[in-house]
Amino acid sequence: MSLISAVGLGVSYGGRKVLFDIDFQLERGEIVTIVGPNGSGKTTFLRALLGVVAPSRGRVTRAKGVSVGYVPQRLHIDPGLPLPVSRFLSLPKRRSTSEIATVLERVGVPDVARQNMATLSGGQFQRVLLARALLVKPDILMLDEPTAGLDQPGVASFYRLIDEVRREIGCAVLSVSHDLHVVMSASDRVICINGHVCCEGAPHVVRAAPEYRALFGLGTGGALALYQHSHDHEHDHDHNHDHEEDHAHHAG
Repeated sequence: MSLISAVGLGVSYGGRKVLFDIDFQLERGEIVTIVGPNGSGKTTFLRALLGVVAPSRGRVTRAKGVSVGYVPQRLHIDPGLPLPVSRFLSLPKRRSTSEIATVLERVGVPDVARQNMATLSGGQFQRVLLARALLVKPDILMLDEPTAGLDQPGVASFYRLIDEVRREIGCAVLSVSHDLHVVMSASDRVICINGHVCCEGAPHVVRAAPEYRALFGLGTGGALALYQHSHDHEHDHDHNHDHEEDHAHHAG
């Protein structure tokens, strides 16, 4: 049985269709990357799979006992709130000092346990969010544009870390990417959505698909180049970080 699946999934806000007719399955250990233009419903899709957003049509099925670790697109922490990293990682379930130390070491920020969340750099903050997701020992790691706002070396480093973690714990990875030029070379499938599934398949198949090219064109921003683990740098002349704000645009 698939870890999570959707059949005929549709989501509407105020009578406006955001997603429609989506069929999807995620298998154990698989890496799937979701791409799509700004406002295409990528975040809504993840939220529907998580059960945070109720489908207006179709259904979502999760395997019994499946554990999901979620790294959100962004998380606002009040700068005036004294919230040490160790405390943050103990919400909502209390974690031992050794658990926290181990997971922070694993994500590459071993010295931030006593630091205030509001004082972390962008890269440190995302790694702490990843640490929190890993504490649930996930069968599925869901990442919603996890590198938004990070610089180029930070993006490459974060994706490399995700790949290492997946190999270690054997979880499936479902990631929404805003970096069209950076997709993990280990991705089994890329799914391009724009309200519905426009095209899907191996990265090289999606890159060549007319539907993908119609959405993204053929320039640097449209080239679905694979991130190769042997290279730490990607040539990026298009710093177009598309921040999806489905919940803001469609909440009213």
